[in-house]
Amino acid sequence: MANQLGNIDHIVYLMLENRSFDQMLGFLYSDSGNRSPAGHAFDGLTGQESNPDDAGRPVPVYKIRASDAHPYLMPGADPGEGFLNTNYQLFGTDAPAHDAIPNNQGFVRNFKAAIASDLARHYRDSLPGTEPSQIMGMYTPELLPVLSGLARGYAVCDAWFASVPSMTMPNRAFALAGTSQGHLDDHVKIFTCPSIFGRLGERQIDWAVFGYNRDPITRHDFPDTQSADDSHFGHFRDFQARAADGTLPAFTFLEPSWDANGNSQHPNYDVAAGEQLIHDVYQAVRTGKNWHRTLLIINYDEHGGNYDHIAPPANVAAPGDGTQGEFGFDFTRLGVRVPAVLVSPLIAPGTVFRTSSTTPIDHTSVLATIHQRWGTAPLSARDRAAPSLGDVLTLTRARTDDPLQGVSVPQAGIHHPNAARPSRLDRLHAARIAALPLRNEKGFYEEATPDLRSSSELGDFIRDRSAAWREHMRRLRQRRPG
Repeated sequence: MANQLGNIDHIVYLMLENRSFDQMLGFLYSDSGNRSPAGHAFDGLTGQESNPDDAGRPVPVYKIRASDAHPYLMPGADPGEGFLNTNYQLFGTDAPAHDAIPNNQGFVRNFKAAIASDLARHYRDSLPGTEPSQIMGMYTPELLPVLSGLARGYAVCDAWFASVPSMTMPNRAFALAGTSQGHLDDHVKIFTCPSIFGRLGERQIDWAVFGYNRDPITRHDFPDTQSADDSHFGHFRDFQARAADGTLPAFTFLEPSWDANGNSQHPNYDVAAGEQLIHDVYQAVRTGKNWHRTLLIINYDEHGGNYDHIAPPANVAAPGDGTQGEFGFDFTRLGVRVPAVLVSPLIAPGTVFRTSSTTPIDHTSVLATIHQRWGTAPLSARDRAAPSLGDVLTLTRARTDDPLQGVSVPQAGIHHPNAARPSRLDRLHAARIAALPLRNEKGFYEEATPDLRSSSELGDFIRDRSAAWREHMRRLRQRRPG
């Protein structure tokens, strides 16, 4: 049927953390021969996939079981991530030749190195008994009833790749700005390019960014978000209220909570807490006043070192923004496949969505969808070439059923052993806030030095300095003429 994107007035985008497609959804349709009830082929796991260990012995994929010691904190350590680790996972070396073809056979060996690196640190995050073979442990629909229920009840994308074969912040930059300006790690303090939020503002189209229980880190990513009015930002409770009363903007971007006790699903944090977040986001939009005109997008910024059997494509457009890629990378190769679920009452159940374009789907397809719906200008050559997601919307009449009816959200029953210690994203958030322009008692601008010993103290620092910065910016705006 014809593309129904014109009937969508609200796009809500929840981006979670560091999981591969196979790990979260690879067994989604394994019981039906990897074919959906709608008859769509599904590129999932067969159970025959494997990776070699140090001795060359094959380590097969396996299904995580509820009876395992800590099923929702799998794998038991944080896998290697970033550009060099991703190269090793894909090519078996961290410096592949330009024309090398990935075989995805380095995951077990790289995870062994990640475990050893963690155990060598003073603060150890690895759970007792963690083995390299755990990187081949995959979740089942029974363990992830919320994500799997939405994937089956609406649409799953089995060919959505991270925009960059690297870390969180470069991928989030591509998702919102079509470029990471050459960056391949999380250390950049701020990007200097325009974002989709600025593009929407140019057309007088409303947008919002919601953190979970803190002010969103995205506010400090781009010049056009950092200078935006406070009305564009809030917490998850504000999102729920606006969804309920029908005042969500055209585009909403949602962040999880970043701490080790949060719901981002970053390994090896609580995956069940992320199931609760996905459930709560879905219920907010489904029970809201404009559900019939809403598209909810759920995906993950990068694979985080977790196994996937599909080799990433190397035929995409570089951003073309004049920036030089770190490590000499040219940005024509995508990252590892990530979970992606599209939810709307205008989507037929059992859909496996793939683009008909020769250009694969990556995070910039969300930008392309916004451009198609609201006429915003492309941000880079990457999102200009990216396929839109609009063709997934095929129904002319909104569905009234609820695929999650009767579904219970799982509970982990165990907490991360270092949950009180700041996570890497916690520390990055604090660094962004510490760099905000605030005057000291002598009237000079200076950066702060946050206390990084505990997540709660760091959270207080982020809250208090963010509030002081907002007040500082409010006063500056009041002093401007006109």
